[in-house]
Amino acid sequence: MGKVVIKNNNVDVKETKSTTKFSKETYLKWYESMLLMRKFEEKTGQLYIQQKIRGFCHLYIGQEALVAGSESVLRKNDRVITAYRDHVHPIGRGLHPKYIMAEMMAKATGCSKGKGGSMHIFSKEFNFFGGHGIVGGQIPLGAGIAFADKYNGNDNVTLCYMGDGAVRQGALHEAFNMAMLWKLPVIFIIENNYYAMGTSVERTSNVHNLYKIGLAYDMPSFPVDGMTCEDVHDALEKAVARARQGDGPTLLEMETYRYKGHSMSDAQTYRTKEEVKEYQAQDPIQKVLLTIKKNNWLSDAEIEAVENRVDDIVAESVKFAEESPYPTPDELYKDVYTQSDYPYIIE
Repeated sequence: MGKVVIKNNNVDVKETKSTTKFSKETYLKWYESMLLMRKFEEKTGQLYIQQKIRGFCHLYIGQEALVAGSESVLRKNDRVITAYRDHVHPIGRGLHPKYIMAEMMAKATGCSKGKGGSMHIFSKEFNFFGGHGIVGGQIPLGAGIAFADKYNGNDNVTLCYMGDGAVRQGALHEAFNMAMLWKLPVIFIIENNYYAMGTSVERTSNVHNLYKIGLAYDMPSFPVDGMTCEDVHDALEKAVARARQGDGPTLLEMETYRYKGHSMSDAQTYRTKEEVKEYQAQDPIQKVLLTIKKNNWLSDAEIEAVENRVDDIVAESVKFAEESPYPTPDELYKDVYTQSDYPYIIE
C-alpha cells in the first residue's frame, strides 16, 4: 500500500492504515475532541510561561488518541482516574475546559475550587476522580472505585491510567492481585510514553514490554498502538465488555509519545529532536483528519469551521479563568472535614 502524505503545520503525516470501520460521526467526534485537547494544552503551556499558571504542569500533547479512543467506548456513568498529567481526561469526559483552566489558575470557579491546581483536577459530575500527585497512588484507588461498583451491583467500569514510571510502584502489584482475585471491573491502562520523568523504560525495568507484568496475575494483558484512535477503541471495547460481564480486569499497555517534556521544566536532554519528529509524523490528530479528507466527510471550509469553534472554546476558557475570583481565605478550612461547623479563625 502506497503512503499518502498531507501537510499540516509543516509536519509530514504518513498514513499507516486506512479504515472506515467506524462511522463518520465517530471520526468527526475524535477529530474535534482531540483538536480541543491539543489546542487547550498548547494554550496552557503559553500561560504557564507567562506565569499565569503556577506550580507543576504536565502537558498531554501527542497522547490525545488514548482519551479520544477510550471515551468513544465508555458510558457517562463509567469512572476514570489518572495521575498528574490530567488536563485532557476530564475534557474527554465532557467537563467544559473553562473549569479546568480556572483550576490551573487557582480560581474559585475551578473544578477543584482552585485548591488542586494542574495536578489535581476532579469532577464528581463527570465521574473523573483525579488528578493524583503521588506516583502510582491512583492505582489502588482505581481498584477501590471498581470494588465499590461491584459491591453496589451495577455494571459501571473504571479506567485507571498510569504512566510507565508508575509501573515500578509496589502498590501496583497489590492492586493487580486483589483486582484479579475479586474480578473487579477495572481496566488498567499504562500510558507508556517511554521515558517516565526522563529515564527510559530500558534503564528502569528488566521487562520492557510492560503489558507482560499483568500476566503474572493471569490478567488478560495486551499492547496497543496508542497513537491510533481505532486501535485504542478496539482494545477498550473488548476490555470493557469483559469487565461489564463480570470477568474482571484487563491491563492495556498503550504505546504513545509525549511531544513536550515530562513537565514544563524538562530540558529533554534524554532524547533527540529527530526522535520527536519521528513520532510527530504519526500524529493521531492528523491520522484522523486524513481519514476524514479521504472520505470527503468535511470540506476545507468545514474543517476550518471546526478549528475556529475549538479556538473559541479555548479563548472562552482563558477569559473565564482570568475573570474569575480567587478563593476567599475561609476556603482554606473547607473540604477538610465533613463536619460543617468545624471552627476556624480568619485574621
